[in-house]
Amino acid sequence: MNNNQMTINAAAIVRALAVACALLVAASLAGQLAKYWGGRPFIYGLVPMFYVGAERNVPTVFSVLLLSFAALLLALVARLKAREQSPYTARWMLLAGGFLFMAFDEGGQVHEVFREPMRQLLGDNATGIFNFAWVIPFGLLVLVLAAYFLKFVLSLPRRTAVFFVLAGALFVGGSIGMELVGGAYAELHGEDNPTYMLMSTVEETMEMAGVIVFIHALLRYIAECYPGVSLHFLDRAR
Repeated sequence: MNNNQMTINAAAIVRALAVACALLVAASLAGQLAKYWGGRPFIYGLVPMFYVGAERNVPTVFSVLLLSFAALLLALVARLKAREQSPYTARWMLLAGGFLFMAFDEGGQVHEVFREPMRQLLGDNATGIFNFAWVIPFGLLVLVLAAYFLKFVLSLPRRTAVFFVLAGALFVGGSIGMELVGGAYAELHGEDNPTYMLMSTVEETMEMAGVIVFIHALLRYIAECYPGVSLHFLDRAR
């Protein structure tokens, strides 16, 4: 190997992200236990700072960084595909832009802008699973994008395609699936209770896990298909 070449252990990066995610979820749960059963709802401000269901705190920053890292990797692949004049270059670029938007949305909660307009549009139907009505336009968008990217996903190496689908299922299952369930529960029982807290924790954990699985798939794809970028997926046995 060239002495000027830097080898990056992509597997170690994924493990570090997974450990960081687990620690944040554990800290969030510990804080919520202190809030609901310990009688100390705001211990030196640490409880809201680490609650995964809250906004503009440590888990939010971590999620923004995860999504931004995925967008950066997608942009790298898009550039490599452009050099090859691949017919799927535009889709890689669109994915990069989509993840960049999701990072912006995670930090600024852009999707919440759609909540009240959709509730007004639905009227009496904005109840139950549609209590958080922003899921309707975003859910429809997911269906359109799934159809648009189907051929693209099928063109990928089988293992990459499987990880892409798994990542998407985790992220959408959390961000939309659990939001539907949580919305119905919140309408009946409110949001400030242990059960809704657990639902929010599952939702956010699924979202972060989905992005980490996606990053894993991207890093391995780059390492296997573009060894010239000096990125290697080193397994423990090596």
